[in-house]
Amino acid sequence: MPEIIGIDHIYLTVSDLDRSEKYYDVVMECIGFQKNRFQFGTEKHIQYYNRHFGVVLRPARDMGPHNPYAPGLHHLCLRVEGEQDVREAANRFKANGISVSEPRCYPEYAPDYYALFISDPDGIRLEITNYRHERRQRHDHWDIRAP
Repeated sequence: MPEIIGIDHIYLTVSDLDRSEKYYDVVMECIGFQKNRFQFGTEKHIQYYNRHFGVVLRPARDMGPHNPYAPGLHHLCLRVEGEQDVREAANRFKANGISVSEPRCYPEYAPDYYALFISDPDGIRLEITNYRHERRQRHDHWDIRAP
């Protein structure tokens, strides 16, 4: 059985590509992503990427506010190494005028779950969390078994 080893890319459909590009230029630079643009057919796309995966903005065809509890994307969570990295991301967001929740522990999710949250211009939530013990254990002790 092939093993999925990570996320290759995530597409976010946005209501105003120019407005979202300005927002994500700041957010993604704060967390070390690079940027390029491309066209798919006649539609402009903006891609932010690091060495692990990409996040692509594409224009929406139907307008409406983002509802995280409707079918579709609930939120995008990015992982950093540790709590200090979460705090550093929050500080960089604040320094660049991005509204961000205070980084804190969320023991209701896991004893060592430390995270921050931001929302893009369409209300899509983005989260940055630390690489938690449970995730490290899963990664380091994964035993692929046939179904």
